[in-house]
Amino acid sequence: MNRSDYLRSTPFLDFESETIKSYLEGVTLVPNEREMAIILYEKVRDDFLYDPYHLDLRESAMKASVVVNKKRAWCVEKAVLLAACLRSVGIPSRLGFAIVTNHIGVERLVKYLRKEEIVFHGYVEVFLSEKWVKCTPAFDQRVCRLSGVDVLEWDGVHDSMFQAYDRKNQRFMEYKHFYGEFEDLPIRLMHQEMKKHYPHLFEGAWNQKEFSFFHSSQLTD
Repeated sequence: MNRSDYLRSTPFLDFESETIKSYLEGVTLVPNEREMAIILYEKVRDDFLYDPYHLDLRESAMKASVVVNKKRAWCVEKAVLLAACLRSVGIPSRLGFAIVTNHIGVERLVKYLRKEEIVFHGYVEVFLSEKWVKCTPAFDQRVCRLSGVDVLEWDGVHDSMFQAYDRKNQRFMEYKHFYGEFEDLPIRLMHQEMKKHYPHLFEGAWNQKEFSFFHSSQLTD
């Protein structure tokens, strides 16, 4: 593995921007990479309310330097921001994506998506102690409390994906398909997969208070 490939600033993981530098000003830097990674994971997880009802796939909206100015964010946005923050302190990171099914509290989302599968769920892989470790910063503490699940902790040693069951031992979430891991956000693939699974979202205007969806009609190379 070439560490430099997963440490550089990219069009979407633009950690050299002033907004990212400002976001990290109050973060205490520690020499232990694992401890530092956990600090950043918990910060991104809880600083933004998880919101899958307002999706903006446009290139300009998916940059870490733009996401950081929001109060609410969906899983891909949080993954992009966390990966950028990790690289900013010299910890190799990359983005991973999957298709998942969430079994609890998604009736309203299923109504808009018109299917149970959540396509292109985002997570982060972090290179620690000579191995890649997965973490998922999507669900903040408030959303977990409302959903009846424990907040997803991460120890920097083991993979930390979505909870399989809630506190009542009911099925919570499962992974159906993995797209793999990427050096930067594969925005073309994201658009292709979203359009394949949710074609109706690309056919009309979706900009209501309850749900919004924006996408790029043309993508730059």
